[in-house]
Amino acid sequence: MTESSRWPLGFQSAAVLTIDFNDIHGILTQAPAVAGRDKTLSVWRYGTLRGVDRLLALMADKQLKASWCLPAIVAQEQPELIKRIVADGHEIACSGERHEDFSVLSLEQQIASVTRGCEQLAQFTGKPIQGFRTPAGQWKPGLAQALVDQGIRWSSSWRGDDLPYFHPDTQLVELPMHYSLEDEPYFAFNLSPAIPPGQSRIAPYAETLANMTQDFQGFHRFGLCYLLRLHPEIIGTAGRIGLLRELIETLQQHNVWIATAEQLVTHWQTQPGNDISHPAEVFTRITGGTHGQFA
Repeated sequence: MTESSRWPLGFQSAAVLTIDFNDIHGILTQAPAVAGRDKTLSVWRYGTLRGVDRLLALMADKQLKASWCLPAIVAQEQPELIKRIVADGHEIACSGERHEDFSVLSLEQQIASVTRGCEQLAQFTGKPIQGFRTPAGQWKPGLAQALVDQGIRWSSSWRGDDLPYFHPDTQLVELPMHYSLEDEPYFAFNLSPAIPPGQSRIAPYAETLANMTQDFQGFHRFGLCYLLRLHPEIIGTAGRIGLLRELIETLQQHNVWIATAEQLVTHWQTQPGNDISHPAEVFTRITGGTHGQFA
């Protein structure tokens, strides 16, 4: 069964390319002990030095726009790079002010981080920020409505579905992710300290491409929303950028609507709300609206 009627212009499925650009702040949130260890941090600074430019060049060559999720501190520290991303027509979404671990913040602190982050990022885009991705950790019950109150139209922080859905009792559209559609589970590697813990090995590129292509074919067959989550320091290496190029070329050979998150959400907000049997609705009824803490 397909859901082709969900997408405009007769497209069979949809795809969104999202890029998490956190420079060193993502790893500092994950492993605070690496602060000051410049040799270790250089692994993540590689994205800023090389990966961003390779992604921008690939997107320009393929005439695609992506949705970049970043904390405001990255824009403050790399203003010229952010201006180039914006100048190329890409979307900017907020991942808080300083890439905080949301698990240790109260709801009021989470809202303050988003507010300050959006205000600072808007200075670079020249328009209000409409998207949000949780930097790390869990969000508190009530954040979905708070995001809407700030003008945020979409989140890409949760999982649990193959199609966008609304956070219950709001117009906030969630664009769900899958670990199999991220570069980090395949390639994240640092020797000392061991990141990820357990010291996994780097996956073969050809087999990773085969996995991601097979996933795409399934999403396309069923008329779903294929959402990639990429990182400049991981997919932007000299070898891996070719993997992404091949994957994009496969998408472009199919009847796929490759849109930014903002474009897709503008369409989705014209669609009917969640079915009452949708898990998000069921959880809300069961928990009385406190399920946000399990995001």
